[in-house]
Amino acid sequence: MVEQTQPNPQKPVVESRRRHDWTFFLVAVGLLLVLNFVANRYFFRLDLTEDKRYSISDQTKTLLANLKEPVNITVYLEGEFPAGFRRLQNSTREMLEEFRLYSDGRVQYQFIDPNANTNEEARNQFYTQLAQKGLQPTNLFAQEGDKKVEKIVFPGALISAGSKETAATLLKGSQTASPEERLNQSIEGLEYELATGIQKVASTSAGRIGVLQGHGELWLPQAADFLGTLSEYYTVNRVNLSQVPNLNNFNLVVLMKPTQPFSEQDKYKMDQFLIRGGKLLFMLDGVRASLDSVREEGALAFPYDLNLQDMLFKYGVRVNPDLVQDLNSSFIPMVTGYMGNQPQTQLVPWRYYPLINSFSELPVTRNLDAVQTKFVSSLDTVKAMGIKKSPLMWTSQYSRKRDSPVSISLNDPRVDRYPKLFNQNAIPVGYLLEGKFQSVFKNRPVPEGSSIPFLPESKASQIVVFSDGDLAANEVDPRSGRPLELGFDRFTRTRFANKELLKNVVDYLLNEKGLIELRGKEIKLRPLDKLKLREERTKWQAINLGIPLVLLALFGVVKFWLRKRKYAR
Repeated sequence: MVEQTQPNPQKPVVESRRRHDWTFFLVAVGLLLVLNFVANRYFFRLDLTEDKRYSISDQTKTLLANLKEPVNITVYLEGEFPAGFRRLQNSTREMLEEFRLYSDGRVQYQFIDPNANTNEEARNQFYTQLAQKGLQPTNLFAQEGDKKVEKIVFPGALISAGSKETAATLLKGSQTASPEERLNQSIEGLEYELATGIQKVASTSAGRIGVLQGHGELWLPQAADFLGTLSEYYTVNRVNLSQVPNLNNFNLVVLMKPTQPFSEQDKYKMDQFLIRGGKLLFMLDGVRASLDSVREEGALAFPYDLNLQDMLFKYGVRVNPDLVQDLNSSFIPMVTGYMGNQPQTQLVPWRYYPLINSFSELPVTRNLDAVQTKFVSSLDTVKAMGIKKSPLMWTSQYSRKRDSPVSISLNDPRVDRYPKLFNQNAIPVGYLLEGKFQSVFKNRPVPEGSSIPFLPESKASQIVVFSDGDLAANEVDPRSGRPLELGFDRFTRTRFANKELLKNVVDYLLNEKGLIELRGKEIKLRPLDKLKLREERTKWQAINLGIPLVLLALFGVVKFWLRKRKYAR
């Protein structure tokens, strides 16, 4: 008798499941290969943070994609730092890694510890070399074990391409802010500082600037540092208005502290330059005042007659014939007594030199440190159709105006200390005007001899007006005659942000949608509540340790129950 073999009903099911598993495996491998191919061919990155802190702008991507030669960046932020500086260090590293990827490897970077050399003499020599290249050191107090130690750190980078090299300062922001806020401001400005440094060494000038002369304006050596800084990025030329038929060869015209009146022809050239889309940067004094002319018995300061008020009025702003005093001010040396024949000097606050710490949130002035002004006047806006007027900076809440003629005496610091006298708040000293300007010569005769065809209304353009002619003036070393850095006060050995402010303004006027927009980037600071942290520390430690263990135990119990139920059935 032949025994018949019964077919196994589970065999087709097993074969089907095996084919399904192999199909799934092959499809998964194929998808991984396709994704790998696409990732190699098409570069992309995702930033899921709320404030897009790991994203770089389209302007920076364009700059990096168009690099013609390799750019090397050496960052001197290596070593052991407190938590705040480590955050700046890590953010710099992450930003440079983004730069490297978007530049297809043309941006290369390295981190160096300037304190790594154990030889003190060699280390100090290295410090000197870095300072000569524009990297300013700062003292950092850190905890090492049970001791507090002081370190010298160089929070900056050297950026080079070919034969060009520039320094980028990474620790920025207002010194009046808390250390956490200042570090956060520095992180917000990282992309701008690094991108502008790369642009400086890797590209040619992006615009032509005309610096007006012929009316007693600032020039060398008083404006040497400002003009030298602009020359590193743009083509800068000296222009005498009376000797040129027009200003068409320039994108921006700068006027610094004129002291002599303008003719109607000169005004017409500036007016029609603006009407045709040119940009203007004015630094004007409302009152003729100088510390050199002030004596202990006093001197009178009278208004300037520059013949520009009607033009500015038409554009929407007025420089008032007054002087602003502020309790938040710079210091000047003053003789306070004599020892024998030797005068004894002391630094005293000079209220006619306001320190500006209040700025708008526009990219031009965002996160700026204090700016030093000297004999600054107030600004008012007037009605001008189609013109947007944005204040850029203003004085503190303890200010006042003094109308001209103003009596100025070296005895003023002895009598102006009473806060009740300084009862005016936030006096504007800088304005940005944007829109389609009306010509001041509309419904007026064109000056005789002019060869410029008259246009009554402009294309969209911008003007920036500051009521301080000395804003771009650097001090000069009295011994060597060499110009000092713009914003450096040789009496207090303090650096102010004048150069950064004016550089930002020029960048904005010459390229409104360029890299200057990066200064508007905001990264929210979310500090922990330290008091609440101390009070609830044990509770949150227990939660963070206990909940994962409970979830793991619960998962094991459920898994065991499901397996038991499956095999029991």
